[in-house]
Amino acid sequence: MPVHAQSEDLKSLIDQLIKLKQVPPTEPILQLSLTTVSIPLISWLASQTQYPRIYWHGRDKLEEVAAIGACKDITFATGVTDQQLADTYEQQRALSSNQDIRYYGGVAFDRSIASWPEFGNSRFVLPRIEFRRSATQFSLRVNLNFADNDHLSEIDQAIAALEAVMPARPLAPPNKLALLARRDCPDFPRWQSLVEQVIEPEFNQHTPKVVLSRLTQLEVNDQADPWMVLACWQGRNPNSFQFGFQFSPERTFISCSPERLFRRSQQELFTEALAGTTVRGLNQEEDIALANALLEDNKNSIENQLVRSHIVNALTPLSHYVGAEEAATIFKLTHIQHLHRAIRAELKAEVNDFQLLQALHPTPAVGGLPRDSAMRFIREHEGYVRGWYAGACGYFNCDESEFSVAIRSALIEPGRINLFAGAGIIAGSDPEAEWQELENKLATIMSILIEL
Repeated sequence: MPVHAQSEDLKSLIDQLIKLKQVPPTEPILQLSLTTVSIPLISWLASQTQYPRIYWHGRDKLEEVAAIGACKDITFATGVTDQQLADTYEQQRALSSNQDIRYYGGVAFDRSIASWPEFGNSRFVLPRIEFRRSATQFSLRVNLNFADNDHLSEIDQAIAALEAVMPARPLAPPNKLALLARRDCPDFPRWQSLVEQVIEPEFNQHTPKVVLSRLTQLEVNDQADPWMVLACWQGRNPNSFQFGFQFSPERTFISCSPERLFRRSQQELFTEALAGTTVRGLNQEEDIALANALLEDNKNSIENQLVRSHIVNALTPLSHYVGAEEAATIFKLTHIQHLHRAIRAELKAEVNDFQLLQALHPTPAVGGLPRDSAMRFIREHEGYVRGWYAGACGYFNCDESEFSVAIRSALIEPGRINLFAGAGIIAGSDPEAEWQELENKLATIMSILIEL
């Protein structure tokens, strides 16, 4: 986007805000928007100095958002129930009739324990400024919160935020960092012990699946630019959701996740069972052979069926109709391929997004089955706090909402990169094979970050 075009659009919004000072607000939450020309959103976001900085790119490639600042920031720590979250969101949503108002954020994997600093067990932001792309249409938006702030001071804050917007600069060129140290939690001996506990017949009889995960901490010689890393990751895995949340300069959570938790359009819901993994082949013939072997593999087939059955059962009380693909298909990424089944539901009229979150998150693909006993085992034995890894990230909106499961993700801190990967453990799982699956899942991001 040419700098002068951006400046003119920002000036136009500032002029609208100045005029708005002369009239009382029509609604407690207000959004001004205008159509604008194309802009490299992730480059624009990386150029800004205002926080939070939020990026969202849908898996279907039609939707992309870069947002900065916050005119409403809803953060919850430990002990907040899903009903409290739902009540807060419904109260907030009632403050505007504008169907374009969106709250971006996420919920932690396990909301019963403390999460990461700044992120909370759940955090949702109504940004101050948004650039949105829908297909080829770009828009610039500014949000105003008159519910919590004085009319004139809120407008002045919005004007100041628009005046502080920086022009988009090219992203820093990719540069691989020197690895100073690596630590895995759990390490392999501990991992082997945990897998053996899960597949032990007496335990497995009442908890047939536990998704164990690993934190891989990389100590590096320099600060990683999270937006450059996410842009590179985006290029390697274009069939994924790509998103990032940076609430301060110190920590950024980014993800290039293949998995949709749900997409809701009015009362129509789309979700999926994504579980069962193998690597990609070195050529087309080998790739097809590996995919066919995955389709025929009993362990992976059972794992995917468990996820499918759980999702269908969870959605049935909330829906007039639930339909799921009987046969699995192959979902291909750069280094790995998964078993996939699409699921669609027609929701009952009174069902809200937080009921969907409560029903679907965490899925058996990141937690296990039954959910409560699998979560209890993870909480007591895994050895680290997952935070927003394997949580749910996305946005709420009156008419439509979309959330991704935050796998294939990284928490970037000064001098340290935290990577996460998990594997579904069921009867017959082999500790060494599952450990290698974790390595396969980290292959793409490791090749971007580190000189191997």
